[in-house]
Amino acid sequence: MASSDLFSFSSWPLVLAIAGVFLAAGVVKGVVGLGLPTVAMALLALLMPPAQAAALLIVPSLATNLWQMCPVATLPGVLRRIGGMQVGVCVGTLGGAWMLGAPAGAWATVSLGAALIAYALWGLSGASIRVPARAEWVWGPLVGMLTGLVTAATGVFAVPAVPYLQALGLPREALIQAMGVSFTVSTLALAAGLMMNGSYDIASAGASFWMLAPALLGMALGQGLRKTMSPQVFRRVFLGSLLLLGGYLIATA
Repeated sequence: MASSDLFSFSSWPLVLAIAGVFLAAGVVKGVVGLGLPTVAMALLALLMPPAQAAALLIVPSLATNLWQMCPVATLPGVLRRIGGMQVGVCVGTLGGAWMLGAPAGAWATVSLGAALIAYALWGLSGASIRVPARAEWVWGPLVGMLTGLVTAATGVFAVPAVPYLQALGLPREALIQAMGVSFTVSTLALAAGLMMNGSYDIASAGASFWMLAPALLGMALGQGLRKTMSPQVFRRVFLGSLLLLGGYLIATA
Protein backbone atom coordinates (compact mmCIF):
# COMPACT_ATOMS: atom_id res chain seq x y z
CA MET A 1 0.00 0.00 0.00
CA ALA A 2 1.64 3.23 -1.11
CA SER A 3 1.33 6.25 1.14
CA SER A 4 -0.02 8.25 -1.80
CA ASP A 5 -2.85 5.73 -2.13
CA LEU A 6 -3.48 5.56 1.59
CA PHE A 7 -3.80 9.32 1.99
CA SER A 8 -5.80 10.05 -1.15
CA PHE A 9 -9.12 11.84 -0.69
CA SER A 10 -11.18 8.70 -1.29
CA SER A 11 -9.17 6.76 1.32
CA TRP A 12 -9.73 8.99 4.34
CA PRO A 13 -12.41 6.70 5.86
CA LEU A 14 -9.86 3.87 5.62
CA VAL A 15 -7.14 6.10 7.14
CA LEU A 16 -9.39 6.91 10.11
CA ALA A 17 -10.24 3.22 10.56
CA ILE A 18 -6.54 2.28 10.51
CA ALA A 19 -5.71 5.07 12.96
CA GLY A 20 -8.45 3.73 15.23
CA VAL A 21 -6.88 0.28 15.07
CA PHE A 22 -3.48 1.61 16.18
CA LEU A 23 -5.14 3.69 18.90
CA ALA A 24 -6.86 0.57 20.26
CA ALA A 25 -3.67 -1.49 19.95
CA GLY A 26 -1.74 1.20 21.82
CA VAL A 27 -4.31 1.17 24.63
CA VAL A 28 -3.85 -2.59 25.01
CA LYS A 29 -0.06 -2.23 25.17
CA GLY A 30 -0.40 0.60 27.68
CA VAL A 31 -2.54 -1.53 30.00
CA VAL A 32 -0.94 -4.98 29.78
CA GLY A 33 2.55 -4.15 28.45
CA LEU A 34 2.26 -6.09 25.19
CA GLY A 35 -0.14 -6.84 22.38
CA LEU A 36 0.25 -3.88 20.01
CA PRO A 37 1.42 -5.92 16.98
CA THR A 38 -1.01 -8.75 17.75
CA VAL A 39 -4.06 -6.49 18.06
CA ALA A 40 -3.03 -4.34 15.10
CA MET A 41 -2.53 -7.35 12.80
CA ALA A 42 -5.79 -8.95 13.94
CA LEU A 43 -7.89 -5.85 13.26
CA LEU A 44 -6.04 -4.68 10.15
CA ALA A 45 -6.65 -8.11 8.62
CA LEU A 46 -10.32 -7.15 8.51
CA LEU A 47 -9.46 -4.14 6.32
CA MET A 48 -6.61 -5.26 4.04
CA PRO A 49 -4.35 -8.18 3.03
CA PRO A 50 -1.95 -9.37 5.75
CA ALA A 51 1.17 -8.19 3.86
CA GLN A 52 -0.14 -4.61 3.74
CA ALA A 53 -1.12 -4.80 7.41
CA ALA A 54 2.37 -6.03 8.34
CA ALA A 55 3.97 -3.17 6.40
CA LEU A 56 1.89 -0.60 8.30
CA LEU A 57 2.88 -2.23 11.58
CA ILE A 58 6.66 -1.74 11.26
CA VAL A 59 7.24 1.83 12.53
CA PRO A 60 4.74 1.85 15.46
CA SER A 61 5.92 -1.57 16.61
CA LEU A 62 9.59 -0.66 16.34
CA ALA A 63 9.23 2.65 18.19
CA THR A 64 7.17 1.28 21.08
CA ASN A 65 9.39 -1.78 21.52
CA LEU A 66 12.62 0.22 21.46
CA TRP A 67 11.17 2.20 24.36
CA GLN A 68 10.34 -1.06 26.14
CA MET A 69 13.98 -2.20 25.83
CA CYS A 70 15.13 0.44 28.33
CA PRO A 71 16.98 0.81 30.66
CA VAL A 72 20.19 0.20 28.72
CA ALA A 73 22.18 -0.65 31.87
CA THR A 74 20.35 -3.96 32.34
CA LEU A 75 20.27 -4.85 28.64
CA PRO A 76 23.52 -6.93 28.49
CA GLY A 77 22.27 -9.37 31.13
CA VAL A 78 18.98 -9.88 29.27
CA LEU A 79 20.78 -10.35 25.95
CA ARG A 80 22.96 -13.08 27.46
CA ARG A 81 19.79 -15.03 28.31
CA ILE A 82 17.93 -14.56 25.01
CA GLY A 83 20.66 -13.87 22.43
CA GLY A 84 20.41 -17.33 20.87
CA MET A 85 16.66 -16.95 20.58
CA GLN A 86 17.08 -13.70 18.65
CA VAL A 87 19.43 -15.36 16.18
CA GLY A 88 16.75 -18.00 15.67
CA VAL A 89 14.11 -15.30 15.14
CA CYS A 90 16.16 -13.74 12.33
CA VAL A 91 16.86 -17.09 10.68
CA GLY A 92 13.24 -18.23 10.95
CA THR A 93 11.74 -14.96 9.71
CA LEU A 94 14.05 -14.51 6.73
CA GLY A 95 13.91 -18.21 5.88
CA GLY A 96 10.13 -18.17 6.14
CA ALA A 97 9.90 -15.06 3.96
CA TRP A 98 12.09 -16.76 1.36
CA MET A 99 10.08 -20.00 1.39
CA LEU A 100 6.55 -18.62 1.85
CA GLY A 101 6.71 -15.19 0.25
CA ALA A 102 4.79 -12.22 1.66
CA PRO A 103 1.72 -13.19 3.72
CA ALA A 104 -1.20 -13.06 1.29
CA GLY A 105 -4.33 -14.96 0.36
CA ALA A 106 -6.61 -17.20 2.38
CA TRP A 107 -3.75 -19.29 3.81
CA ALA A 108 -2.22 -16.20 5.41
CA THR A 109 -5.55 -15.18 6.95
CA VAL A 110 -6.12 -18.70 8.28
CA SER A 111 -2.58 -18.80 9.67
CA LEU A 112 -3.12 -15.45 11.38
CA GLY A 113 -6.40 -16.66 12.89
CA ALA A 114 -4.73 -19.84 14.14
CA ALA A 115 -1.88 -17.85 15.71
CA LEU A 116 -4.35 -15.56 17.49
CA ILE A 117 -6.33 -18.53 18.82
CA ALA A 118 -3.18 -20.30 20.05
CA TYR A 119 -1.97 -17.15 21.80
CA ALA A 120 -5.37 -16.49 23.39
CA LEU A 121 -5.84 -20.07 24.58
CA TRP A 122 -2.39 -20.12 26.14
CA GLY A 123 -3.04 -16.87 28.00
CA LEU A 124 -6.52 -17.89 29.17
CA SER A 125 -5.38 -21.33 30.30
CA GLY A 126 -3.06 -19.88 32.92
CA ALA A 127 -0.59 -22.63 32.06
CA SER A 128 2.89 -22.25 33.45
CA ILE A 129 6.05 -24.01 32.30
CA ARG A 130 9.68 -23.60 33.28
CA VAL A 131 12.71 -23.99 31.04
CA PRO A 132 15.81 -25.10 33.00
CA ALA A 133 18.80 -22.78 32.57
CA ARG A 134 20.91 -25.64 31.22
CA ALA A 135 18.38 -26.18 28.39
CA GLU A 136 18.10 -22.55 27.27
CA TRP A 137 20.92 -22.89 24.72
CA VAL A 138 18.86 -25.56 22.93
CA TRP A 139 15.32 -24.23 23.33
CA GLY A 140 16.14 -20.57 22.73
CA PRO A 141 17.21 -20.91 19.05
CA LEU A 142 14.46 -23.46 18.34
CA VAL A 143 11.72 -21.25 19.79
CA GLY A 144 13.25 -18.29 17.97
CA MET A 145 13.13 -20.06 14.60
CA LEU A 146 9.54 -21.18 15.15
CA THR A 147 8.58 -17.64 16.17
CA GLY A 148 10.28 -16.38 13.01
CA LEU A 149 8.31 -18.77 10.81
CA VAL A 150 5.05 -17.65 12.44
CA THR A 151 6.11 -14.03 11.97
CA ALA A 152 6.86 -14.54 8.28
CA ALA A 153 3.51 -16.27 7.74
CA THR A 154 1.27 -14.02 9.82
CA GLY A 155 3.03 -10.82 10.95
CA VAL A 156 2.43 -11.85 14.59
CA PHE A 157 5.54 -12.48 16.70
CA ALA A 158 4.08 -13.31 20.11
CA VAL A 159 3.80 -17.08 19.51
CA PRO A 160 5.64 -19.01 20.87
CA ALA A 161 8.03 -16.24 21.98
CA VAL A 162 5.95 -14.87 24.87
CA PRO A 163 5.25 -18.26 26.54
CA TYR A 164 8.94 -19.14 26.22
CA LEU A 165 10.14 -15.85 27.73
CA GLN A 166 7.68 -16.30 30.59
CA ALA A 167 9.08 -19.81 31.15
CA LEU A 168 12.59 -18.44 31.78
CA GLY A 169 11.62 -17.25 35.26
CA LEU A 170 12.91 -13.72 34.70
CA PRO A 171 12.02 -10.96 37.19
CA ARG A 172 9.09 -8.82 36.01
CA GLU A 173 11.15 -5.86 34.76
CA ALA A 174 13.63 -8.15 33.02
CA LEU A 175 10.74 -10.03 31.38
CA ILE A 176 9.26 -6.80 30.03
CA GLN A 177 12.68 -5.79 28.72
CA ALA A 178 13.23 -9.23 27.17
CA MET A 179 9.89 -8.97 25.34
CA GLY A 180 10.93 -5.52 24.11
CA VAL A 181 14.17 -6.97 22.74
CA SER A 182 12.44 -9.93 21.10
CA PHE A 183 9.69 -7.81 19.55
CA THR A 184 12.23 -5.28 18.26
CA VAL A 185 14.30 -7.99 16.58
CA SER A 186 11.14 -9.57 15.16
CA THR A 187 9.97 -6.21 13.79
CA LEU A 188 13.30 -5.57 12.05
CA ALA A 189 13.40 -9.14 10.69
CA LEU A 190 9.80 -8.80 9.45
CA ALA A 191 10.67 -5.53 7.69
CA ALA A 192 13.65 -7.23 6.03
CA GLY A 193 11.47 -10.16 4.95
CA LEU A 194 8.82 -7.84 3.49
CA MET A 195 11.50 -5.88 1.64
CA MET A 196 12.88 -9.13 0.27
CA ASN A 197 9.44 -9.89 -1.16
CA GLY A 198 8.80 -6.37 -2.45
CA SER A 199 6.09 -5.63 0.13
CA TYR A 200 7.89 -2.88 2.05
CA ASP A 201 9.33 0.27 0.48
CA ILE A 202 9.72 4.00 1.20
CA ALA A 203 6.04 4.66 0.54
CA SER A 204 4.99 1.91 2.96
CA ALA A 205 7.40 3.26 5.57
CA GLY A 206 5.86 6.71 5.17
CA ALA A 207 2.34 5.38 5.69
CA SER A 208 3.56 3.37 8.68
CA PHE A 209 5.19 6.46 10.20
CA TRP A 210 1.86 8.29 10.32
CA MET A 211 0.38 5.49 12.42
CA LEU A 212 2.94 6.12 15.17
CA ALA A 213 0.96 9.05 16.59
CA PRO A 214 -2.29 7.14 17.33
CA ALA A 215 -0.25 4.20 18.69
CA LEU A 216 1.61 6.44 21.16
CA LEU A 217 -1.61 8.23 22.11
CA GLY A 218 -3.23 4.86 22.77
CA MET A 219 -0.29 3.81 24.95
CA ALA A 220 -0.63 6.97 27.03
CA LEU A 221 -4.37 6.39 27.43
CA GLY A 222 -3.75 2.75 28.34
CA GLN A 223 -1.21 3.65 30.99
CA GLY A 224 -3.75 6.01 32.54
CA LEU A 225 -6.47 3.37 32.31
CA ARG A 226 -4.22 0.84 34.06
CA LYS A 227 -4.46 2.96 37.23
CA THR A 228 -8.25 2.75 37.31
CA MET A 229 -8.96 -0.87 36.40
CA SER A 230 -7.64 -4.36 36.97
CA PRO A 231 -5.02 -5.34 34.37
CA GLN A 232 -6.01 -8.98 34.94
CA VAL A 233 -9.64 -8.31 33.96
CA PHE A 234 -8.55 -6.25 30.96
CA ARG A 235 -6.16 -9.01 29.89
CA ARG A 236 -8.93 -11.64 30.00
CA VAL A 237 -11.20 -9.44 27.88
CA PHE A 238 -8.30 -8.80 25.49
CA LEU A 239 -7.49 -12.52 25.12
CA GLY A 240 -11.16 -13.45 24.77
CA SER A 241 -11.52 -10.89 21.99
CA LEU A 242 -8.46 -12.31 20.20
CA LEU A 243 -9.97 -15.80 20.47
CA LEU A 244 -13.23 -14.67 18.84
CA LEU A 245 -11.44 -12.62 16.20
CA GLY A 246 -9.14 -15.52 15.31
CA GLY A 247 -12.15 -17.78 14.86
CA TYR A 248 -13.84 -15.16 12.69
CA LEU A 249 -10.78 -14.79 10.43
CA ILE A 250 -10.58 -18.57 9.91
CA ALA A 251 -14.31 -18.85 9.22
CA THR A 252 -14.36 -16.02 6.67
CA ALA A 253 -11.20 -17.20 4.93
